[in-house]
Amino acid sequence: MNETGSWDWTTREKTVPVKAWEDMFEWVEEPYVSPDGEQIAAIVKTGDEEFNVCANGETWETSFEKIWHLRFSPDGRLTALVSAEGEWTVAIDGSPWENRFDYVWKTLFSENGAHIAVAYQKDMKYGMARDDQPWESNFVNMTYPTLNAEGSNTSACVQTVSFKEGEIFKFNQGAFTAAANGKAWDKNFINVWRSTFSSDGGSLAAEARVTKYDYTIVVDGVPWNQTYGSVWEPVFKPFSGNVAAPVRADGGWTLAQDGQIIWDSRYLQLWQQMFNPDGSKIAAIVSPSFGKWTIAVDNKPWRIRFNEMITDAVFSPDGDRVAAVAKDKGKWTVTVDDSAWSNYFDMVWKPVFSADGRHLVAKVEKNGRYTFAINDRLWGTSCDMAWDPVFSPKGDLILLRTVEGGTYHRRIMPVSDLL
Repeated sequence: MNETGSWDWTTREKTVPVKAWEDMFEWVEEPYVSPDGEQIAAIVKTGDEEFNVCANGETWETSFEKIWHLRFSPDGRLTALVSAEGEWTVAIDGSPWENRFDYVWKTLFSENGAHIAVAYQKDMKYGMARDDQPWESNFVNMTYPTLNAEGSNTSACVQTVSFKEGEIFKFNQGAFTAAANGKAWDKNFINVWRSTFSSDGGSLAAEARVTKYDYTIVVDGVPWNQTYGSVWEPVFKPFSGNVAAPVRADGGWTLAQDGQIIWDSRYLQLWQQMFNPDGSKIAAIVSPSFGKWTIAVDNKPWRIRFNEMITDAVFSPDGDRVAAVAKDKGKWTVTVDDSAWSNYFDMVWKPVFSADGRHLVAKVEKNGRYTFAINDRLWGTSCDMAWDPVFSPKGDLILLRTVEGGTYHRRIMPVSDLL
């Protein structure tokens, strides 16, 4: 399980000499680190058309013709997409699934890591497989594969009607819809894009184009009664069946819920909306004026503005604070609660709040080196590689995973040391 409370928070430091791998194999690809920091792994070439995975210096028992997309699941299992005898499948800790496909991509994990899904192509048809179980129905085309948080359901945008390049009438009549667990909705649309499940996986919502010029949100195959000039990806409100999505109406972008406009303001752009954990607040990235970006919480835009972009917004666990990554005049920083850090960087990754919301940390890059910034203060160590930091459940400790001088370091540090 990915419960951080079961991790080792007492051992201050563990190391693995990863540079030694370069002498053990023909080549070593980019390494990945498990969520708990206990393993570092990489795809390695062990011979002519022979690849393997090395984890903490040990290889899998079985080699493959090709390996790509190495990733750890949230519960620490090591997965990869592998090819043997011209067929592709998923390998978990070296053991491949029984089902084989012409191609696989887009590994997806449930929040706790217990379930794993991929998109596949087989016999010129497309579908998804969850825990080695392929869809019963496959389709001529498929995009935007999705797995719900609990890992019980898969979905994708699928093409249910075949047509040639010149058959525009078939296209205009609608050839696309969403499919949940391989079962397509009864109604087709001109286009369907990103979809999302409710928290319990019981409902599916997607953005759709219903005419040449009209767009809306479709929930479980039923379109909203209202249409708009455009829409973005919907989200479900926690603990309810309500669906919120950015929509273009009256010459600007705003927020709608269940087909009704809920924000009276209009923005040049609005997207990446998110509810706080209990659903009492909703925030979004907005552009109040041309070339200016900020965060709006419950339709109240922050005063601070950035001239390039904002991304990776996140609520604190208690739902009271909001932070995001911002780019202004070519440099990156963190914006939080209508202010910006004084430090600027070449790159910033998604910030992480402690459980009590008091502390905010992010992986950052400066001058080609990586480190961490917490509450706008820089950690003094410069690293060759780094992975996202993780707070302990109480928020008093922090897990840092780095590579320095050819050695992987797993460090547990008191937050007070970083401050």
